[in-house]
Amino acid sequence: MKNKGFIVFLTILISLLCIYYLSFTYISQNIQKQAVEATENEDGSVNVTEKQRYLDSIWNEPVYDLFGIDYTYKEIKETELNLGLDLQGGMHVTLEVSPIDILKGLSGNSGDADFLAALDEAKKNVRGTQLNYVEEFYSEFKERAPQKELAQIFATAANRGRISLQSTDAEILEIINTEVESAIDRSFNILRTRIDRFGTSQPNIQRLQGTGRIQIELPGVDNPQRVRKLLQGVAKLEFWEVHQQQNVAPVLVSINSLIVQEMKQNPSETSEEDQQLKDDITALLGGEDEVDSLAAANGDSTNNDQLDSLINTRQSPLFDLIVSTPQYGGLLYNVKDTAKINRILEREDVQAVIPATMKFLWDVQPKDKGEELTGPDILELYPIKTNRSGKATLTGETISSATASLNERAEPEISMQMNATGSRTWAKMTRENVGERIAIVLDNYVFSAPYVRGEIPNGSSSISGGFKTIEEAKDLANILKAGSLPAPTTIVEDVVVGPTLGKVAQSQGLNSILIGLVIVIVFMVVYYAKGGFIANLALFFNVFFIMGILAQFGTSLTLPGIAGIVLTIGMAIDANVLIFERIKEELRNGSGLKAAISSGYSKAYWSIFDANVTTLIVGIILFTLGQGPVKGFAITLMIGIVCSFFSAVFITRVIVEAFSKKGDNSKISFANSFSRNALTNLNFDFLSKRKLAYMFSSIFIAIGVIALIVKGITLGVDFKGGRSFVITFDEPRNPTEIKTSMGNYFENAGTEVKTFGAPNILKITTSYKIDDESDEGDAIVRDELIKGLSETTGLTYIADGSQLEDGNFTISSSSKVTATIADDIKNSSYKSGVIALICIFIYIVFRFRKWQFGLGAIIALFHDTLFVLSAFAIANMFGISFEADQVFVAAILTIIGYSINDTVVVFDRIRENMGIKSGSELIPVFNESLNNTVSRTFITSLTTLIVVMVLFLFGGAVLQGFSFALLIGIIVGTYSSIFIATPIVIDLNKKKS
Repeated sequence: MKNKGFIVFLTILISLLCIYYLSFTYISQNIQKQAVEATENEDGSVNVTEKQRYLDSIWNEPVYDLFGIDYTYKEIKETELNLGLDLQGGMHVTLEVSPIDILKGLSGNSGDADFLAALDEAKKNVRGTQLNYVEEFYSEFKERAPQKELAQIFATAANRGRISLQSTDAEILEIINTEVESAIDRSFNILRTRIDRFGTSQPNIQRLQGTGRIQIELPGVDNPQRVRKLLQGVAKLEFWEVHQQQNVAPVLVSINSLIVQEMKQNPSETSEEDQQLKDDITALLGGEDEVDSLAAANGDSTNNDQLDSLINTRQSPLFDLIVSTPQYGGLLYNVKDTAKINRILEREDVQAVIPATMKFLWDVQPKDKGEELTGPDILELYPIKTNRSGKATLTGETISSATASLNERAEPEISMQMNATGSRTWAKMTRENVGERIAIVLDNYVFSAPYVRGEIPNGSSSISGGFKTIEEAKDLANILKAGSLPAPTTIVEDVVVGPTLGKVAQSQGLNSILIGLVIVIVFMVVYYAKGGFIANLALFFNVFFIMGILAQFGTSLTLPGIAGIVLTIGMAIDANVLIFERIKEELRNGSGLKAAISSGYSKAYWSIFDANVTTLIVGIILFTLGQGPVKGFAITLMIGIVCSFFSAVFITRVIVEAFSKKGDNSKISFANSFSRNALTNLNFDFLSKRKLAYMFSSIFIAIGVIALIVKGITLGVDFKGGRSFVITFDEPRNPTEIKTSMGNYFENAGTEVKTFGAPNILKITTSYKIDDESDEGDAIVRDELIKGLSETTGLTYIADGSQLEDGNFTISSSSKVTATIADDIKNSSYKSGVIALICIFIYIVFRFRKWQFGLGAIIALFHDTLFVLSAFAIANMFGISFEADQVFVAAILTIIGYSINDTVVVFDRIRENMGIKSGSELIPVFNESLNNTVSRTFITSLTTLIVVMVLFLFGGAVLQGFSFALLIGIIVGTYSSIFIATPIVIDLNKKKS
């Protein structure tokens, strides 16, 4: 083998990188453990508030020293291996920005009947499609009123300067599209700011391009109602005057005096809140060590004397926190101190010191310190000038437009225009504050506070300076437009997973991995002797690389992702089985050990390559078109395919060739006595049985189709829309009784109730109020559910599932999928299946140079898909119900990838044998090829089947449908590669001749 040194170097490099990235996960877990120990109550419970304070206090502190490089806790959390919501609990929300309201706002809420009818019809047209709403609206509008121009609708006073009665439809459509995109960007920026301030670790927010949707994941949140309110709250844009520094200094001195008095109190008489204040001030002053050292220097002996000495040593505890820099004149603080400062400012006695005309607001993000200041990130605290009403003099509704561009000095600048009302107020504000600052505030955070250069009488003003890039200016311009056009967001998908359910999923997932690993390891050693040990070493590298790369890419490990790892364990062994079977075959044919190894790896290489590429194609399609859990599975599957190929083909070869350097059989072997000739010298006439196979498959699929028509399969809310709840009771409950009783509360809407992994856990899915997407609709369904379960069972609902006792029940998780999202998921599922089949057909034809091979493979894959669907329908007829959802689609596509894996190996041997026996009859060559590969097919299918069986038994209720589909798929995939795909190639060749 060439380039052994490079393979060794690459293996060491990847291993070191994986160790590096996984070390952050190890350190993070230790810190979490320390936080729990530090805040644990006497009864063993954890004070969640104190735990968060502990973690906040070290957020920007160095906690990990790696080769002289210090990493803060914040940096560790950003680099550790994330856990998905299904493994730790949390919330997944998809919001949709409504273009209808944007168009209504642009039109000045026009009451034109044709305009309103076109809006409603366009909404129906785009549902479940990828059509552009604005284009559909225009088409419907012109169909209803061909003589009308858009200018008649949109040429309003608010749009003066942009749209006139002379504007063409094309020009107006361009403005509308720009406004819709701007509204989505604006909503995204506002939500991103809110989420960043929410206080959850590793939040994730992203725009789903081309859909007008924003997807948000919040791990670990325990107050979903607060999140919904936060996400859907109306953006509050305000303009406030900022106090001069000389007005603020006396206030800070008064606060400081109050703090001094608090610090002098006797600790034994202080309240918990006062003690927390002392702790905060001590921490802000440098910690107890510095208190002690300064006190010792002054010869003090008591705690109060130490504090007095420290206070005398420094001018002021609060003033000492202010970071001095010539670049800014405001109150600048270390970012890590903000939580402690907030606690001080929120105290009632401190609030009494602050004048009624003053309030403090934080900057939205840390300052750009430039070259003048080094050290920690700094954040400005603005002393805002308030009035008696407490309301801002000027709000965002008065802004008619705001655009970002480059000025004559090529600097980013924002041009802002206000309406008549806003212009008058703005002229007064700017006239009275020349040389002072006016803060632009959104959701109580300051986005900018420019200085006023002079009175602005016409409502047209510009903001420049402080922008490093045009993108920053564009972001603020979008913020300024937050009040100019309505862009409400609607929650169209809402999934909540309780922490208790997440921990159960973690345990089940880890059990699946460990049990699957153990079974495969034992089997490989028993069957392949010393070669099995080498394959197991490659398997270890494979799993290790997967975890390390997931951490390196910042990808979350989800429950479907664990399923991907489990499946990879089963499939990764396939390459080594193929190689070892080839080596055994070469040894039986009389080749020497070194020659057999070289030939075995060479002959198996392209079979392994083709099989992995076809599965990788499926993974790419899943990642591109899938959503949520499907993406997590696809990422893990793709990484697993690449890692297993590298470890099985290259790492094992380096080790095997090292052991066989002198051709000594005693150092390396690939079989035990019972497995050396197992499944060899077979001469079974597979192709003569193809008609029986065709008949069997046709009958089974026909029964399945009838079952689909009569009974169907259980669709999850992903595909049909609705709301789903996982309910945990104190003891087992009868699903049928619950379903019957809930019909009275859900107004006889379609409702399904089934056990979910355990007899005391039920999953309730209902279409009740499916068309009501509002928060009020969610609340009604939830209230009716709790009321119905309470009155039916006599139990009491509790929100905290960790406190579940006799006589209680809790909602462990919930999900909502609107009909629009359900249609989109169904369409993307159909599309992904079709695209996968087309791509595989193209690849097979390209690799094997015959369309018969491509068509035979595709027919077999179509057969496998129908077979699995039929199995689900038949099982449902016998009362064994497995839910079909997004993860089920991932299972179908995985089956396609696995089945083509088997088929490609057989086709590769057929191609090889046809080259050797050119001109021979096809049936004998095909039969010989099937017999040559049956040992590999049997062993690979057996190991994968065992691993998937473990997943089915121990993977939990969430993955039962997934693993059941894989179980059937592996069996039928192996069967179809022998009895369907290969015979069809023969039959197609016969027709051709």
